[in-house]
Amino acid sequence: MKETELYRPIADYLAANGYTVRAEVKGCDITAVKGDDLIIVEMKTKFSLELMLQAVDRQRISSSVYVAIPLSAVSQRGKKWRTIVRLLKRLEVGLIFVSIETGMVQTAIHPVPFKRMKDHRRTRAILTEMSGRSADMNVGGSTRVKLVTAYREQAIHVAWLLSQADAAAPAELCVKGAVKKCGSILYMNYYGWFDRVGVGKYRLSTKGKKALKEYPALIKRLQKKR
Repeated sequence: MKETELYRPIADYLAANGYTVRAEVKGCDITAVKGDDLIIVEMKTKFSLELMLQAVDRQRISSSVYVAIPLSAVSQRGKKWRTIVRLLKRLEVGLIFVSIETGMVQTAIHPVPFKRMKDHRRTRAILTEMSGRSADMNVGGSTRVKLVTAYREQAIHVAWLLSQADAAAPAELCVKGAVKKCGSILYMNYYGWFDRVGVGKYRLSTKGKKALKEYPALIKRLQKKR
C-alpha cells in the first residue's frame, strides 16, 4: 500500500470535525486549521523511527502533531504496543489509525502534555541490583547469555565456599563471608548447585562444580578477597 491511501480518510475525518484541510504544505503531509488550532499529521505505512523524527520536527511548528499509520500496521496489544504508547505520550505526539478496508479513522492518542512520573519501585530495584554486584561482570548489549546478577554472584560465592568443604551449614558459610541469606539460597537451590545431606547441611552438587568452572573471573575475585 501507499501513504497516499491514508490521506483521503484522514482529510474527510478532519473536515467533518470542522477543520480546513490542505495536503503537502511546507513539507507537512497534512495540515488542518480551525480557528487558532493548527493540526499537523505525518503519514507512514508503518511505525518507524523516521516517522517519529518527522513528528518531533513538526512540533517546532505546532503543539498538535499526529502520526498516522494503517490500523493493521501494529498490534494493539503486548509489550511492543505498550512501549509505543509510552513513547508517543512522552513525546506528546498523537496517533491516528486508518482502516484501509473500511476507511474508518480512529484517534488512538491525543498530543496532550506529559506528566513525567518515575517508577520508584523499578528505580529501587535497579539500585539494589547494582549494589549487590561486586564488579561489572557482564558485557552491555549481550543477549542469550547467562548474566551475572547479584543473586547469581551470591549463589556462586556460596558454591565456592562449599567447594572448600565436604558439607556445611548456612551459619558456617556466613562466618566465612557468605551473604546473610545464604540459608535461603541453599534451601531454594534455584540453579540446582547444592545437595542437602542432612538437617541443615549442604554440599556442592555435580552441577554446582561445573558451574564454578564457568565463572573463572568471579572465582578469582573471591580468592583475592579471602
